Amino acid sequence: MLNDIVAGAPVFLLVAARCIALIMTLPLFSSKTVPKMAKIALAGGLACFIFPRMSLASGAYSSYSTYISSSGNFSLEYVFLLLGEALIGIVMGFFIQIIFAAFSTAGQFFAFQMGFSASEVYDALSQVENPLMGQFLNFVAMLIFLQNRWFATLFAGALETSFKSLNVFSIIESGNTIALFMTRGLTLLFRDALVIALPIMATLFLINVTMGILSKAAPQMNLLSEGFPILILTAFYIIVTLVPQLCEFFVSCFAEGFRELEKFFLKLGGSV
Repeated sequence: MLNDIVAGAPVFLLVAARCIALIMTLPLFSSKTVPKMAKIALAGGLACFIFPRMSLASGAYSSYSTYISSSGNFSLEYVFLLLGEALIGIVMGFFIQIIFAAFSTAGQFFAFQMGFSASEVYDALSQVENPLMGQFLNFVAMLIFLQNRWFATLFAGALETSFKSLNVFSIIESGNTIALFMTRGLTLLFRDALVIALPIMATLFLINVTMGILSKAAPQMNLLSEGFPILILTAFYIIVTLVPQLCEFFVSCFAEGFRELEKFFLKLGGSV
């Protein structure tokens, strides 16, 4: 195996560039808490798994043959190929990030109404300042993602399929397709976030309206100190009640996201 990697080092580096770019942008693996050596080791393992299936004679890499020197020397064209392969990995990882961003965004939507808007802390998963409810939904989504082995599906399915159907030239020729793909991802982000947050937001809105009417009818009542506990308890009750439905919706979001990724590969590569 090692001799094959040394003999085909230019191809192996192209495969490794896409793998490491994907690992560096994926949720969980992109976190600073994951050691860099672990990321490099995982990317190297994926590259070793995929490398034997890649060839300059056929497949998506066949168009690279004229840009790779037979002597193994690096050229400017080869450097651009490496950057293009890394870009493909970044696009894939960023799309998975968009799927997870829907859950933390949903938490941000109703955290303000709960009175948790000031409780923003650093979220190691999303690597941004996130309200507590956004972090909670993000962690639940990550547990579901791991439990249903979506990472295995991503690495053994989507990543390997991308090597069969995508190369740098297909990305360059399909700039509009990539823009539409990312726009579609952002649309799904806000749609899913609203679907998750709307039941809680609507209930808390009705409670706020009720408290506003009561404060006008009985100004002597101190509803400010009593209103926040009611809002928090109600929101937690709704979340606990809807946990089974939320888990099912999270699974459907991941499945739809992977279908969109597959359609993206089909449009750019033409075949899977």
